[in-house]
Amino acid sequence: MKTAIIHYWLVGMRGGEKVLEQLCKMFPDADIFTHVYSPDEISETIRRHRVQTTFIGKIPGARKHYKKFLSLMPRALESLDLSEYDLVISSESGPAKGVICRPDALHICYCHSPMRYIWDQQAQYFQQSGMVTRLGMRLLLPGVRIWDVVSTARVDHFIANSSAVAQRIDKFWRRPSEVIPPPVNTKRFRPTGEREDFYLYVGEFVPYKRADIAVEACNLLGRKLKVIGDGVLMNQLRGMAGDNVELLGRVPLKVLADHYASCKALLFPAEEDFGIVPVEAMASGAPVIAFKRGGALDYVIPGRNGLFFDEQTGESLARAIEQFESEEERYDPLTISHLARRFDTASFVRRMQTSILNKMAIHQHMEPWLKELSARWKVEPPFPMAADNPNDTRYAVAAYDSPARPAPRTQNPIGRPLP
Repeated sequence: MKTAIIHYWLVGMRGGEKVLEQLCKMFPDADIFTHVYSPDEISETIRRHRVQTTFIGKIPGARKHYKKFLSLMPRALESLDLSEYDLVISSESGPAKGVICRPDALHICYCHSPMRYIWDQQAQYFQQSGMVTRLGMRLLLPGVRIWDVVSTARVDHFIANSSAVAQRIDKFWRRPSEVIPPPVNTKRFRPTGEREDFYLYVGEFVPYKRADIAVEACNLLGRKLKVIGDGVLMNQLRGMAGDNVELLGRVPLKVLADHYASCKALLFPAEEDFGIVPVEAMASGAPVIAFKRGGALDYVIPGRNGLFFDEQTGESLARAIEQFESEEERYDPLTISHLARRFDTASFVRRMQTSILNKMAIHQHMEPWLKELSARWKVEPPFPMAADNPNDTRYAVAAYDSPARPAPRTQNPIGRPLP
């Protein structure tokens, strides 16, 4: 079986590339297709594969300014010749799923999110852009949105990285999806002992991460806050920070793990697609105080490993901190750490394997490859699905026993069954 993996762009190692790494290990002979490729910024696991770029990668300056070529990416994807591939796995956050496969090929899309800059966050990107970019967005985005919806018909099965992303897939594309959280290396984080008297923020200093809310809330209450990260808003945060706030910048992994393990709680004011930082903190035994939207709904269980605040303001977060302090003794670091293990890399790999095998089992001509893969992966048929047993920690995630998980759509607005 010939396998192709389509990834939007390869210019650094973030959450999407961590997913790609695991796909590369599952399919060591797969070929990778992407728009732009910076080998020096990519892990050895990915570099071992044959990586081919679209014509975007041949445009001068594209490695740095690739997002400016968004309007060309649909045509670039459709120009790829995938006629020799039996299995295609697209990794979607920027344009990736719109490739054209053989009619008998199986196309599975792992979606980190529909492109947020053309859908639910278009207004924010518009406000942050210059005049020329705004004009380009007005002219080009309507066509890109139409293509984005039309190209969903080329995908046989969608996998979302969180319930929030599944909801976006349902809203914007009108397609059902299976939820499989991304891999988190929880094994490198452990509870270590007594927690200290400070709160922690970890993340990039960019507008949507809302680090300013964490600083504002701790200023209002006079609580100690340690801030780990860097970014374009560093000067703004320095100007806001009182004597109770310590900006640490970027730190080594060991220092990060020590802060996770010793903080009173992690403050997580962003609306993320999933959010790996809170899961790392929970693996270290730290409770999480999170904004009640996005991926956090899948893993923050109020009263067990954290709590929510309802509005993205410093006042709302401050009230949640006070509530947390009134019930702090109920949070057990070992219980919190145990709940986080359900998102470990091994769980992601096993759930992806069973999902892929289940989809291959529908196609009779894939039976020989199905047997080969199930033997290699040591997964015996019938292949279990996560929803079949919500209490099985090999597959289950917090979303399956949380009332926050949205119900899947079964019909589209005009009453026809979903594909």
